[in-house]
Amino acid sequence: MTALPTYATREDVKAALDFKQTARADRQIDRALHTASRNVDALCRRRFYPELASRSWDWPNAQRARPWRLWLDENELISVDEVTTGGTVVPPEAVFLEPNAYGPPYNQIQLDTSSATSGWIGADTHQRTISIRGLYGFRDDETTAGTTTGTLDATATAVSVDAAASAQVGVGSLLRLDTERVIVTGRSQADTGQTLAGDLDAQAKTTIVPVSDGGAFEVDETVLIDGERLHIVDIAGDTLIVRRAWDGSTITAHTSGATVYAPRSLTVTRGALGTTAATHSGSAVVHLFDPPALVHQLTMAEAINVLLQEQAGWFRTATGGSTSREATLEALTALRTQVYDALGRKARIRGV
Repeated sequence: MTALPTYATREDVKAALDFKQTARADRQIDRALHTASRNVDALCRRRFYPELASRSWDWPNAQRARPWRLWLDENELISVDEVTTGGTVVPPEAVFLEPNAYGPPYNQIQLDTSSATSGWIGADTHQRTISIRGLYGFRDDETTAGTTTGTLDATATAVSVDAAASAQVGVGSLLRLDTERVIVTGRSQADTGQTLAGDLDAQAKTTIVPVSDGGAFEVDETVLIDGERLHIVDIAGDTLIVRRAWDGSTITAHTSGATVYAPRSLTVTRGALGTTAATHSGSAVVHLFDPPALVHQLTMAEAINVLLQEQAGWFRTATGGSTSREATLEALTALRTQVYDALGRKARIRGV
């Protein structure tokens, strides 16, 4: 089965629900997120993630009144690398992506009627005579999310990243390293090279954590000291301001000199979504794919609903006792409608 990204991460859901860090919870959350992400695609009748691919169409006999236009329908394009028709490569300047007022995504390709290739043509057969290689999907919005911290060959599945990437990337994230896309399928702890610069007691009110070098960490990064996870909410010089006992861990005392770990080793699926696994130098920029905010929000809501329904045996109730009734999920239904109205691919009448 082809690996696909999710529109929210395992860490997003855990932060929202304060799920305990267990292997069982990880599998349950990942399953819910994959289901939710694909349900959002189905609801909106489009795929939001970018995929590099070559796809073919029959010569559009039904559109012969406008032989210079090809409707793409669910195969929306972000950008085009090459277009061929009848075995002939169409010059890039003769290809128009439409609608050009606000795309991508583009739902049709038109040929410049003033060019030599002014209409789609067939070859020996009309079947699959049009071929388009490009980046398919909704948009390719990205955030710069740190760098790698070591050379990566074309076969390795473990990627070491810096604190900035550790703070922003989660399981399910889609990343781009140079021209290669990878999907994060796991994270593991790595030694940050930093230690505690003072003792910590086992009280939740103790949120000031002195470290060797505060510049080695990022806000929103989660660190591990002994068996306790701490979430960094602010940094002042060489002092971390944290939330204790994060991610279901147990608060405990720590002594000066204790090693500080962080989940900076990513397990990834290489060469994802049509790209090719390649070698990357140290300090390669990590680009993080950002789905639309509403898509992220609905994915989170759908995944959380599945998790809570599973916990309740698929009989969540709105109240207890003799007046209990099944939860109506009105807020979730309203969010689905909002997402479809804003981002759903609407039906159209095919003109000729």
